[in-house]
Amino acid sequence: MAKRARGTNTRPGQRARLQRRGPATPRLTSPVAPPSFTLTPQEEARAAEIEAAERQAERAVRTTRQRASTVTDAQPRVRAGSIAVRAAEEYGYVSRDVRRIILIGGSLVTFLVGFWAVVQSTGTRLF
Repeated sequence: MAKRARGTNTRPGQRARLQRRGPATPRLTSPVAPPSFTLTPQEEARAAEIEAAERQAERAVRTTRQRASTVTDAQPRVRAGSIAVRAAEEYGYVSRDVRRIILIGGSLVTFLVGFWAVVQSTGTRLF
């Protein structure tokens, strides 16, 4: 172990702490306008568009719920906005992907079994 010198704050093999000072010259900053708490006409128009879209979506949900409440007994009752409805609409690609995975995996297994059978029947050595 190396001998420590008296009066130092560092251990052997480590660098001394850098002495940093503030900038020598004052920074030139551009004046920043204080934040404005009013909306511009463009922002107000955008907010109105968003509110109109939200109202339209709420109306669509209400009409869907009304239609669901008038469903006959022959049709299964599903609440509008339930996970089952959203899953049927949004996650249809999952079942397609699973089918493709099974098809490709099954074809690879079939190919390997067929290849093995050919190699065994002909007595061919691969290595």
